[in-house]
Amino acid sequence: MTDPIGAPPPSPLVLVVEDEDNIAAALAYVITRAGYGYERIATGATALDEIRGRRPSVVLLDIMLPDVSGYDICANVRKDHSLEAVKIIMMTARGSSHQRSKCIGLGANAFIEKPFDLTALRQELKRQIEPV
Repeated sequence: MTDPIGAPPPSPLVLVVEDEDNIAAALAYVITRAGYGYERIATGATALDEIRGRRPSVVLLDIMLPDVSGYDICANVRKDHSLEAVKIIMMTARGSSHQRSKCIGLGANAFIEKPFDLTALRQELKRQIEPV
């Protein structure tokens, strides 16, 4: 079935892989206020399947998940050439130049530290979704 003529295009989807409820709630607020779709996965175990199935514009990916490392998820997404268009923003509470380098080396498009500035996060999402 196709969309009716004149229907607005669907909002870009931001898939959040984050185990902390309070952080996920803040992310949901920023993402939806920016006009993007929001979905959350609380563990890494199903993240790759969800990314393949939903084809989000951006994945906000926590590095430290309870079951699967965000590093592993990022590396696996980047190995799948059908997911090349998916942007990955890695998030961590333990930011360091080593972690930033590792994330970028694995193919992440950006890296943000928690706690993050909500305005800066919104700007980064826009930069990834609506590049000039």
